[in-house]
Amino acid sequence: MFTFGLQLSNGESVLPILLTSLNPRETIIPSANRYVSMADKSTVTATGVIWSRYSTVITPKNWNLFSVNVAMAGTGIYQLTRKIKHDYFQEQEPIAAKE
Repeated sequence: MFTFGLQLSNGESVLPILLTSLNPRETIIPSANRYVSMADKSTVTATGVIWSRYSTVITPKNWNLFSVNVAMAGTGIYQLTRKIKHDYFQEQEPIAAKE
């Protein structure tokens, strides 16, 4: 029987994973930013954009494919901007001089 709930391959619900993506990575896993690859997120973003475009070019237009890939591109852009902000725009605290 078909179920309408989103499931991962090991049976966990997708909702808690999506909710944890709203929190800063440092509060979930310390120094988790090193596990996020710029190349991976760029690939996810590009794939979402390319397939979104393709789904509107083919006949008949596949709006389900379009909506899924727009969401994938949006998620990739969001994660990519978080990575860029963390790597390049993070403010560092001044180091106190030792006497």
